[in-house]
Amino acid sequence: MESHEVLRNAFSKTSPKAVASDLGISLSLVYKWAEKQSDDGSGSRNPLDRLLKIIELSDDLRIVEWICQQSGGYFVRNPKSSSQKAYQVLPATNEIVGQFSALLQEISTAALDHSITKQEAKDIRECWDKLKSYAEGFVRCCEEGDYDQMLHIPKPSEGPPRYQVK
Repeated sequence: MESHEVLRNAFSKTSPKAVASDLGISLSLVYKWAEKQSDDGSGSRNPLDRLLKIIELSDDLRIVEWICQQSGGYFVRNPKSSSQKAYQVLPATNEIVGQFSALLQEISTAALDHSITKQEAKDIRECWDKLKSYAEGFVRCCEEGDYDQMLHIPKPSEGPPRYQVK
């Protein structure tokens, strides 16, 4: 979906007039944001396109992370994939099940004393976010038919252990 389509859908849930008024801009500009930008002058470079350009120029994903947090969510980057059709689905499937098991172990270990500290919660969050990213990579490889790429996606378990048994 293109940015102008995202805005058009968003404006269907609210009044473009209210958006213009609240932002202190013209109603025509709000309508132009919801049109495809073309060479003949229709449409206008909208805030989503501008924000994307700022992210590209700065190479700083904290902007995306902040927007996700402000919207009640959390940003997890999708892994890159380039389909090469090397069907190795069983090892990839085993890996994702193993990583889910590792997450459950992280949770169980943290909860042994019937409480979870802020650091343990942070460790669980980190493990969960890495698993989500790995799982997204798995799904993308399934969609592209390229399971060999799973070998190039960092596994959530890589790195030093993050917890100790109490």
